[in-house]
This record gives sequence, structure tokens and C-alpha cells, in this order.
Amino acid sequence: MGFGLFGIVAAIALTATPAVAQELTPAEYNAALLTSLWLILAGCLVFLMQAGFALVEAGMTRAKNIGNIMAKNLADMAIGALAFWAVGFGFAFGSDGGSLIGTDSFFLSGMSESFTDGDVLATPSFFFFQVVFAATAVTIASGAMAERTKFSAYLLFSLVMSGFIYPVVVHMFWQGDGILSDLSIGDARFSDFAGSSIVHSAGGWAALMGAVFLGPRIGKYGPDGKPRAIPGHNVGFAVVGVFVLWFGWFGFNAGSELAMDNWVAHCIMTTLLAGSAGVVGAGAAIWRKTGAMDVGMAGNGALAGLVSITAGTGTMSFPGAVAVGFIGGVIVVYSVLFIERKGIDDPVGAVSVHGVCGAWGTLAIGLFARHDDAFLGRDDAGLFYGGGFDQLLVQAIGVVVVAVWVLGTSAILFKVLKSTVGLRVSAEEELAGLDVAEHGSPGYGPEPVLVG
Repeated sequence: MGFGLFGIVAAIALTATPAVAQELTPAEYNAALLTSLWLILAGCLVFLMQAGFALVEAGMTRAKNIGNIMAKNLADMAIGALAFWAVGFGFAFGSDGGSLIGTDSFFLSGMSESFTDGDVLATPSFFFFQVVFAATAVTIASGAMAERTKFSAYLLFSLVMSGFIYPVVVHMFWQGDGILSDLSIGDARFSDFAGSSIVHSAGGWAALMGAVFLGPRIGKYGPDGKPRAIPGHNVGFAVVGVFVLWFGWFGFNAGSELAMDNWVAHCIMTTLLAGSAGVVGAGAAIWRKTGAMDVGMAGNGALAGLVSITAGTGTMSFPGAVAVGFIGGVIVVYSVLFIERKGIDDPVGAVSVHGVCGAWGTLAIGLFARHDDAFLGRDDAGLFYGGGFDQLLVQAIGVVVVAVWVLGTSAILFKVLKSTVGLRVSAEEELAGLDVAEHGSPGYGPEPVLVG
């Protein structure tokens, strides 16, 4: 295999110092190049998560809707990339003078394609890493809205979510001059390393509003109001999808370090441990409650653990990551059951996995944060390490801000869609399946016919 991918990358970084980088020393240029390559590689891993979301959603729903599910996930990436390129990136990372939203950098205007000043975060490699985050936030809602949403309405939701709702959240917290980028209490500063709230809860709260405005699927609740199980058609798809998502999450979390340094391995380890602990936590909780190890719930436990550690992947110790992931796995089980009992039909548990566990992971910074980094700026910030309540309180404020913004704006969006193009397919179309009703052909072809 020779030197392998990283051997090639290292060789390029050590030898490449083209004329365009005259303002930089060779060492500075090589560092910028390595950062750019890492962002591209991590972005590719996050891009692959779209396939994971598609498989999880397809496996946990019925066969008559698989084509529609694949179409929605394909549209999320395509529409999300174009909308984020056109306006979303500008709203998220454009300068603003301290207001709610960015006002420049639309269509990547002013972005450099070279490293002449060493600022990799002003190059297309940074845009690529951010656009796949935007697509992730959007596609989270797809699962909660599965099996009864008009395709045209979903396309409009995807456009607004990726082009406006999500970018505003990013700008408030992650852009240097965003109004909440310095949210702090005392010396405790709000931290969401890779987006438990900023990405996952944002998608989860939009998913909640989508499920509420759509109402439950036909047959989900009996005449007595009690929920009925609507089993998915392929648990294998769902589990493979979990593994694809888990694989992509290493890029999601470790890539958020925005540099190839010693924290990358730390982020990968906390991601691995939290996801594993989430499986154990959810598996134990559902086994205790039902007497059986539900495979789908265990898969959601893995995702719950991963979402939970996303905020603290760079600030928590390895034991802390295990604790946070395990608790996330337990939370997702009881959250799914609670939401179902409240009459909200979420076929894949997206609200619980991403919305609820995203909030938990963000709050967990205030309990388990152990290591100093550029986001916290101090050691031992968590309550369990003697950091006091300030970090927990500032994390709670951030969670509430994200929830209020996304719940409010997505509710307005779904209300407008419902009163204009319509949000839900007809009962006849829902019963027939959206593959035929919305796309003209079944997702699975007919059985083969023997001839001759």
C-alpha cells in the first residue's frame, strides 16, 4: 500500500511551496495546506453521513415509501449545497457589526482560493466543511416527517432551513461578531464544540414542528388514543445506516477542531466511547422496560450518544464521554416513548435523538467539561470538577436561544406551507405509499418473471 493517504498528504505538505504563497514561509504554507486537506477529508466523511441518514430512515419506515425517502435525502444535499452557497454561508459567516445575521459573502464573494495570507477559514475548503454541516441539520427533520409529507412542501422547507434558519443559528454563536458569540457568565463562556445544539438540536426542533403540523400517520393511534407500532421494513438498512453515520461522525467532531493537531485524536476517542456507551445505555433501558433488546432503539442509542458528545468532544475526558453517551442512550428511550404518548408521530425518533439529546449534550458541558481549549478558555469548567454553576447556566441559555429561534421560525414556515402549497398528502396517497403517489413508481420493482 506504500505510504497510504496520509503519507501522500504529508509528502505534499512538506514539499509544496508554490509561487502563490510568497507572503508565507514554507512552514506556514505547509501548515495551511495540511489544515485545508484535513477540512476536505473531514467534510467528505460528513458528506457520507447523508447516506447514513437515508438508510436509517428507509429501514425504520415502510417499503412503500423508500423511494420518497431517498429522494428527500438527495434533495437535502442538492438544495442545501446551492442555498448555502448562494446565501446561507453569507448569513452564517458574513460580517455584520454585531447583528443577528451576516450581510456579505453571498455566493462566496470575497473568498480566496489560495493560502497567501495563511487563513484557511477564508477558502473553499472551509465552505465545503460547513455546507455538509448545513445539509446534516436539514436532513434530520426528514425522518420525523416521513411517510406523509408532500414532496414539494419538503423541498421548500429544505430551501429555507439550509438558506436561512440554520445559518442564523450558526452566525449567532460561531461567527466571531455574532451577537451571542461571546455569550458568557463570569469567566464561563458558552461552548458547543461541534454542534450538539447549533446543528443537531436545530434540526431536531425543526423536526418537532414538522411532526406537529403534519399530525400522525394514518393508523398510528387507535380509537382509544393509544399509540400503535408501525414497524419499519428493514432493520438491516437501519443498522448499516447507524454505522455509516458513526463513521462520518469522526469527521464531524474531529474536523471541528479546524486543524490537524493533537486534539483530533482526542475528539475521535470521545466520539467512539460516547457512541458505544449510548448503545449500552439505550439497550439496557429498553431491555429493562420491555424485556427485549430492541435493535432499532439500540441503534438510536448509538446516535444519541454521538449527538450528546458532539458539544463536548474536545473538552471532556474519556470517562466523561462514556458517562455523557450512556446517559444520552437512556434519555433517548424515555424521550421517544414520552413524545409518542403525547400524540406526536416521529417514525425514526429524530426529535429525541437530535433535539433532546442535543440539548442534553450541550448542558453536559456544564457538568463534565474537563480540559482547557480555545472554546472554554479555562480548565475544569464543569460542575463535577469544581467549576461551579456558571458554565451550566450559560449552556442552558444557549440551549434555550437555539430552541426558541428554530421552533419559532420553523413553526411560521410550516404554517405558511400548510396554508399555501399544502403540507400533507391525501389519505389515499398516504395509504398507497409516496413512492407511487409522489414519484410515479414503486421504490422496489415487481418480482421477476420467468420466461422461456
